[in-house]
Amino acid sequence: MQKGQYYEIQAGRLLQQAGLELLERNYRCKLGEIDIICRDGADIVFVEVRCRHNRHFASAAASVTISKQRKLIRTALFYLQRRGWSNNHACRFDVVAISKSTNSKTADNDEIQWLKNAFVM
Repeated sequence: MQKGQYYEIQAGRLLQQAGLELLERNYRCKLGEIDIICRDGADIVFVEVRCRHNRHFASAAASVTISKQRKLIRTALFYLQRRGWSNNHACRFDVVAISKSTNSKTADNDEIQWLKNAFVM
């Protein structure tokens, strides 16, 4: 299993434990990729998962740049349109940011931050 997959699974578990319904993982289309797509009540939630091992650079959450946000938005709009949901569902963009503990090689001490409505369309 690749590291990215591992952290996406961790994020998916966090979201499911909070009551979100997992719809898709690693959705890909010609416009980009969305790590996790969930349903939170009637809302569709598009989730970007980011992990940072070195805290000296930008935080995991800060690494979701404006350029990345635009790409996620375009991909999400494509996803909604392909399912005929574009006018029927409210949606939001969340970020699950994971910062690796510098003192541990296990995931037990990772800092996980779930940012709801991290950015808007």
